[in-house]
Amino acid sequence: MASRLLPPGKRRGVFAIYAVCRTADDLVDVDADVGRDVALQRYREQAFQALRARSDLPVLRELAHAWRRFGVPDETLHELFDGLAVDLVDRSYESWADLESYCQGVAGSVGAMCCAVFGVAAGLSQRKSEAVTCARTLGVAMQLTNILRDVGEDARLGRCYLPNEDLRRFGLDRAAVLAGAVRIDWSGWQGLMRRQVARARDLYARAMPGIALLERDAQRCAFACATGYARILDAIERADYDTFSRRVSASRLTLFGVAWQSLRSADIVTRQAAG
Repeated sequence: MASRLLPPGKRRGVFAIYAVCRTADDLVDVDADVGRDVALQRYREQAFQALRARSDLPVLRELAHAWRRFGVPDETLHELFDGLAVDLVDRSYESWADLESYCQGVAGSVGAMCCAVFGVAAGLSQRKSEAVTCARTLGVAMQLTNILRDVGEDARLGRCYLPNEDLRRFGLDRAAVLAGAVRIDWSGWQGLMRRQVARARDLYARAMPGIALLERDAQRCAFACATGYARILDAIERADYDTFSRRVSASRLTLFGVAWQSLRSADIVTRQAAG
């Protein structure tokens, strides 16, 4: 929905980036005929080859088109694949700093890619690094939101991304999450999730000023993405932090409201991002 707020050329670039990221992520999460590590490495090599020579894969041809048109840095794609490779092994995260590093790899990198497509506003080139930092922070916020939404699904895959330090602080541990046994101490689980939701909201707030630095034709999309995705946190709260038994989501009505809010005034994005 948010992508419809972009002009066609930029929408095409974002679609290409999303398609490649989605494909690579699926190779990590879905059983394949070959090992997941082999499949991911093969796709990585194909992606970088496509940036140098015409690919047989339409999605990678689109990626190369976006790279050429918008000057997306190669290192962001390396960072993405490095981050996705982390999920090939069983890993726990001791602290928020550890988890944030992972989130930067798999999502901060995507924020930087999208920032290149969106572009920095004329006259603000000296603030490009600030815009990229905010875009990366937004990526981390969205990835943390995913983690909180998908706790149950991830546990069934043998994964727990929640920091061990935070789990211990609320009387929980990784084994309890993987076993789906957190209801034994539901008040502890609620406290843990409140802390993580507050952390995610802080990340969204820190990212918002960067939207005003983007080219005007991309601001509404970025605003809608950030605002719409943050609504998932509201849904988690309404579900009493139960993200084990079902997958919560923001309603379509809520998302339409976000889109309308992004459209209704020529200056709304700049005002809200700056304020």
